[in-house]
Amino acid sequence: MDVGLVLQTDPPGAQVVERMRRAEELGFSHGWTFDSAVLWQEPFVIYSRILAATETLRVGTMVTNPSTRAWEVTASAFATLNEMFGPRTVCGIGRGDSAMRVAGRRPTTLVRLERAITAIRDLAEGRGARLGTGPDGEPAGDPVRLPWVRDGHLPVWAAAYGPKALAMAGRTADGFILQLADPFLTEWMVEAVRRAAREAGRDPDDVAICVAAPAYTTDGTPEGLAHAREQCRWFGGMVGNHVADLVARYGAASGAVPAELTDYIREREGYDYAHHGRTGNPDTAFVPDAVVDRFCVLGPPEEHVRRLKELRALGVDQFAVYAMHDAVDEVAVTYGREVIPALGG
Repeated sequence: MDVGLVLQTDPPGAQVVERMRRAEELGFSHGWTFDSAVLWQEPFVIYSRILAATETLRVGTMVTNPSTRAWEVTASAFATLNEMFGPRTVCGIGRGDSAMRVAGRRPTTLVRLERAITAIRDLAEGRGARLGTGPDGEPAGDPVRLPWVRDGHLPVWAAAYGPKALAMAGRTADGFILQLADPFLTEWMVEAVRRAAREAGRDPDDVAICVAAPAYTTDGTPEGLAHAREQCRWFGGMVGNHVADLVARYGAASGAVPAELTDYIREREGYDYAHHGRTGNPDTAFVPDAVVDRFCVLGPPEEHVRRLKELRALGVDQFAVYAMHDAVDEVAVTYGREVIPALGG
């Protein structure tokens, strides 16, 4: 199982670069960042520094979206990095939560997301793509291509939660990003992605599975666990935004999405994106301890190893550590010294 590190691109950017450099030394395979232009610094500038400072680490967005950048711009940025540093990037992409809503716009549709996945991958790998849209919503216009791309390679991984998004990921994307570490929900969603891949005539094993969630290592005491929960409670609020969209679309009692995912947002009242992805977010008080424990990976190192092995048995290829708390460096070191070696990585 690969293990990645996910950071926000808060200033100073040099600190993000240095943490990713150390992550490679500690055995992390991937370095991911959020991509919300209003909330954080521009990731592609920072990726170029990370790639220059490392030798094998792969970098990518967790996640970008099809609307804040033109598709050819996204493809060109990834292809340029690959030309300079080798094929060491992954395009994680979703409908656009914080990046769109903080600017007063709604996330894009799944139809547009699916088109973007195909177009960005084709362009970054040197193939042509039609970027216009006809009256019926289908691709239109003459194909364009990036003529300077030679032997391009760009895996595109889709973030998803709901039934339609999971099906789209299975039939179109190179990988699936699930932002929670609950084994029950992981099994349900991975099976949905694999079923869609099979129905599309693909080999389900060709779709990489990445689980991303906060990880916080503790000393095994109740006090340590309580502190870890408070440091990671923000994650339940972030996931709650996506769950609220699903409830609005399908209904809480539709059965389209497991109750284990939807029940906890009943007390959710609102969300201020100024605190998105940050410890102490005042809009996440509704998230109970049980949800924090299920969605995140908390406890002493042996508990992290146990949970990650359970996820690996469900087909998860990578666990990406969301490191948005007061122990970023400590958790990275503990993973490098105790968790990653125990996973055989």
